[in-house]
Amino acid sequence: MRKTVVLDGYVANDGDLSWSGIEELGNLTVYERTSPAEIVDRAAGADAVFTNKVVLTDEIMEQLPDLKFIGVLATGYNNVDIEAARRRGITVCNVPAYSTESVVQTVFAHLLNIVNRVAAHSASVKRGDWQFCNDFSYRLGPIDELSGSTMGIYGLGHIGMRVAEVAHAFGMKVIALTSKTAGNLPAYIEKVDRDGLFMRSDVLSLNAPLTADNALFVNSVTLSLMKPGAILINTARGGLIDENALAEALDRGMVHAAGVDVLSVEPPVNGDVLIDNERCEVTPHIAWQSTQARRRLLEVSTQNLRQFLAGTPQNVVV
Repeated sequence: MRKTVVLDGYVANDGDLSWSGIEELGNLTVYERTSPAEIVDRAAGADAVFTNKVVLTDEIMEQLPDLKFIGVLATGYNNVDIEAARRRGITVCNVPAYSTESVVQTVFAHLLNIVNRVAAHSASVKRGDWQFCNDFSYRLGPIDELSGSTMGIYGLGHIGMRVAEVAHAFGMKVIALTSKTAGNLPAYIEKVDRDGLFMRSDVLSLNAPLTADNALFVNSVTLSLMKPGAILINTARGGLIDENALAEALDRGMVHAAGVDVLSVEPPVNGDVLIDNERCEVTPHIAWQSTQARRRLLEVSTQNLRQFLAGTPQNVVV
């Protein structure tokens, strides 16, 4: 390779991992971040470009005649104009299923934090509440067991299936809204329709990709179907939720609590209604960020480029 460029490498690798695998395949330049105005200048002359969230449009590709390969440092590839790449004969590869275990772990980190009130109790102890307590133990509110409750899952891809497996291991009943046929599901997963999912779930985990058809899947109508004690977890995409409707449902007690790792605008601008809501726990899109997941991401990305150079590309989007 004459030139390989990583346009926004910092989030995937802030220095704790190595780019050496890709570097061995050609002259590599890694930029921590790249603004839209900098893309063409930085990628000029490159045969291969890697992007995480930097958007590569038809107009940009037109100005990069040497470009032959685009590696997406993620599973989702909506930041690349796929049809433009197809017309120009540019191979686009992504990295599927690298973060499954990391995301599933975050689903249950949020859930366990909510039902066991971990952060709240820790903050209470650090304030000195335990030191001045009359008893050896105290609780700030109800602590609920997961066993026997119902986990609802929207989307049974790699992540959704693992969420189902872990929920089953906790002793939860599992229901799911999925395109899979009931006969292709494990015996412990019951297939339900949309209304059944919202009405029956004690915990609802969103694990589906965002599409034009399911944007604002969680809205005032579907939220009105949920149990007052229900918990909503979103580690998928912020656009699946009408955030104003969820904030209102939380304030009115229509939904007990929520844990979200994603928002409709990232990073948030001038705050966000869910960040400001006391019943919602928010983390900064870290579900995919385990060291092991990011290491797999770089390893598969390296292999994607290696296989492309060998004439046998893998994980091809187009």
